[in-house]
Amino acid sequence: MRSPIRRSAQAAVAVAALSLAAACGGGFDDTAEQQESGSASLTMLIASSGDAETQAVQAQVDAYEQESGNTVEVQVAADLSQELAQGFAGGNPPDVFYLDASRLADQADAGNLFPYVDQVDDVDDFYPNLVDAFTYQDTQYCLPKDFSTLALEINDAAWSAAGLTEADYPTTWDQLASVAQRLTTGEQTGLVIGDTRDRVGALMVQAGGWFLNGDGTEATVDTPENLEALQYLQTNLAAGSFAYPSAVDAGWGGEAFGTGKAAMTIEGNWLVGAMEADYPDVGYTVVPLPEGPDGPGTLSFTNCLAVAADSDAQDAAVDLATYLTGADAMTALTQDTGVLPSRQSLADAYLEQFPERQAYVDGAEYAQGPVNAPGAEQVLLDFDSQLGGLATGDPEAVLQSTQTNLEPLVGG
Repeated sequence: MRSPIRRSAQAAVAVAALSLAAACGGGFDDTAEQQESGSASLTMLIASSGDAETQAVQAQVDAYEQESGNTVEVQVAADLSQELAQGFAGGNPPDVFYLDASRLADQADAGNLFPYVDQVDDVDDFYPNLVDAFTYQDTQYCLPKDFSTLALEINDAAWSAAGLTEADYPTTWDQLASVAQRLTTGEQTGLVIGDTRDRVGALMVQAGGWFLNGDGTEATVDTPENLEALQYLQTNLAAGSFAYPSAVDAGWGGEAFGTGKAAMTIEGNWLVGAMEADYPDVGYTVVPLPEGPDGPGTLSFTNCLAVAADSDAQDAAVDLATYLTGADAMTALTQDTGVLPSRQSLADAYLEQFPERQAYVDGAEYAQGPVNAPGAEQVLLDFDSQLGGLATGDPEAVLQSTQTNLEPLVGG
């Protein structure tokens, strides 16, 4: 489960390197010998949202050890990117590790990944756009272990107080702007939305735009579609019915929503756990994001189980990755951590248990994955910084500068 204020990456990390320090595990020579004798010792590096996720992963790893005869040391990273960088730089990466989709191109371009998806028989069971998120230059590298999407969360009490009913749940941009105005009072803003591409990007998709074309070979930032999205946001920010979290003295949209400073917010299914933990008395409803001029659109956030190209226990590492993304393990892991199953066949059973997450699961069909271009992180961070002044800024200038900076990275 991802951090509530998740950004595609919080800081630029040198991409040519990534992984654990040499102290991880028992060393490759030992592992090679163990594989020859029929067993292997593996290291697995994860980023965990807390004890519940760590324990859930460990329980499934324990089951794998019993079934396979291999041993796995699960290591919880304090800073996954930094620890991966140290490991790849030192030549001793973990055998299996979490990899955010936004980092795939960097890692693949550096030669750090072993592509194993072609060894999997039931790839078609995974949502296609999630598999695409881990595809770079026509190579499918790893399997998505789970995912999250964005939806619109509505405070039930604020909605009723404004004289609105279920029939008024917004399904278009115009309706969203209208209800946001009705919900805005002296102490409450109609909609609070995060000021990064990880939230605003959904509006771009709904308008028919994005940062790259479909196969990731061309920068497509400076387009009429993206301009329409930023102008829509700018108009409502200027009107005071939309706001960024900082404008209402909140750290992220969920905090603004939970404290009543926002009547609506745009967040992912991680909000469910945050509300249960911090604001259990707040009643709310989750609906799909309203459609834009080009139709429905949301963003997906996903990690895969990656296998290191330099792992000397590669066969066992692939075996572990495919075991943990199998139906049984995925069912247990998604039930315990709040993320959504990336296998389509598990959706119905998941929703029987968690019907309130319907809008998040439905978004998987049309969700846009992150920008996959080596070295793009700094360009996107600059885009984020420019969004902060959008209410009084020049949206066309924001798009033009981002286009100029992104083009050289994708051969545009």
